[in-house]
This record gives sequence, C-alpha cells and structure tokens, in this order.
Amino acid sequence: MNDNPKIIFAGTPDFSVPPLQALLDAGYPLSAVYTQPDRPAGRGRKLLASPVKQLAQKAGIPVYQPVNFNREDDLTGLESLEADLMVVVAYGLILPKRVLDAPRLGCINIHASLLPRWRGAAPIQRAILAGDAESGITIMEMEAGLDTGPMLLRRPCPIGSGETGSSLHDRLSQLGAEALMAALPGIVDGTLKPQPQDDSQATYAHKLEKREARLDWDCSARELDRQIRAFNPWPVAQTGLDGKILRIWESSLQPGVTTLLPGSVVAAGKEGIDVATGGGMLRIRRLQIPGKRAMSTADFLNAHDLTGAVFETQPR
Repeated sequence: MNDNPKIIFAGTPDFSVPPLQALLDAGYPLSAVYTQPDRPAGRGRKLLASPVKQLAQKAGIPVYQPVNFNREDDLTGLESLEADLMVVVAYGLILPKRVLDAPRLGCINIHASLLPRWRGAAPIQRAILAGDAESGITIMEMEAGLDTGPMLLRRPCPIGSGETGSSLHDRLSQLGAEALMAALPGIVDGTLKPQPQDDSQATYAHKLEKREARLDWDCSARELDRQIRAFNPWPVAQTGLDGKILRIWESSLQPGVTTLLPGSVVAAGKEGIDVATGGGMLRIRRLQIPGKRAMSTADFLNAHDLTGAVFETQPR
C-alpha cells in the first residue's frame, strides 16, 4: 500500500474540525466527508451547515449527509469510494456493520476520554463532574459496541481546578488532532497494534439532560462547583431566586464555614456572591438573568439587593 491512504472523514461539530484540518494540512487524500444533515438554527431557523461541512466545502471535498444508513443507496455509495480508512470524530450517527467493514483498514474513532473510562455521549462533562484528575484522547478501532473497540493510542490531558466543559472540549479537540497524526502512520503500515479494553474498568458517560442543570444547595460546594464548570457552556447550571431562574456560569470554592441554611447568601460584593451549601461555601462569580447576557456579580449587584436572600434548588 502507498504512503497516502484514501481516507473518508466523518464528523459534525466544532470538536471534529481540528482533526479534519490536520488531515488537510498533512496532505492526506480525502475521498469524502460525511456529516449530519443541515439543521435549523438561530431566530430565523435557517438551515445551517455543520462546522465540518463548512470546512470540507472550503477545501473542495465532496460532502455526503445521510439522515442515517438505512438506505441501500447510502451504503453502496460509501462502499463505492473504496477508501482505505474512515476517521470518525463526533459524527453523531450509529454506523452499521457494512459501513464499519467498508474501508480496507476499517474505521477508527477519536474519543474524548481515556478509555475504558467514560464510554458514551458526554465524556468531557462527566469527567469534570466526577472530579477526575485527568481526561484524554483515545484513538480506537470501531466495532459494533459503544466505544468498546480495541485501543490504538491514548494521550492523557490533566483537568485543571478551574476547568470548564468548554475549555476541556477545546483542549481535547486539539489533542485529538495531534493524536490522530501520531497514530496514522502506524495504522497504515500495521505497526501500531490494537490493545483490548478492560471492560471491568468501564464507566458510562450518559448524555447530558437539562434537568441536571439545577443546583441542589444541599450538595457540597465542591460538587456544585464541578457541576457549574462541567455544564459551561451547556446546559448551564441554574438556580432560583424570587421565582426566577438564574443561570450560573462561573464559580469558585470559598474558605470558611457557616450554619446558615444551604442556598443562603452569606456575603455579596464585587468579588462574588458567597452562598452556603451542604458542605462549605461557594462563590458565584458570573451569572445570567432571564433576557440578559451573562454578567459579573458586580454588575448584577448594581441592580439587585441580596440581603437575606436564599437561592432555590427548584424555582417556585
């Protein structure tokens, strides 16, 4: 086989863009790009192409957007490309066995965790929620199971004390591109040997749901801080105040103890709003009121008096 394998790329969101750009920059020949169909977006609900589609079109690569792979035409069309390898990054569709078997070297996936920890849809956020010290990237061979395939390369990434879902997403996206470039030569020439996962160590990263965004002030400050960081930028942690929902974008742990009811405002100033929790105090640094953009607590306090205020887990 020559040094330039024919590659199909499959991905959809921003996370997928750096690996695709890395393939383009390295000169790998791309037969096609697969991405999810255009979706309505914005107030006008106009159809919007995925970030991957936008990059592929700019690069002049053919783009295919099947709703799924239930149609025979979509399957035979992919098979007719006679690709050597398919690189899959946050594509968002389940690939049937015929797709997995179509490329000569199979399909590989860039997964945003150190497998077998955090298989599933939301590994970045679940790692922060769990208080993990590190996350990472795994390049794996794809098979029928959910993120169960053998591993080709793992690259760790530390999780900082102030890490958010957004910041870890961006770092892992770049690390995924670097890991792909490191793994490809060994995948192509067969020198990179897959290693099986230890299923007994597997955890599952369930898809995020909006209901998880509610802050339960009976939890510890540490747990709440993780929740706020993990859910930035979506679904964004929220609490209630005077029957209205406030979205909490940024927080930090605050030393000290209090006997006040969890959710009670202990102090409020330009540095933040200190709130009693089920264990320790949490400082809110950035928040958002309905109909407004996110703002600093200093700006919020210019128009709101929090004397005696108690944040609610469930808005009335």
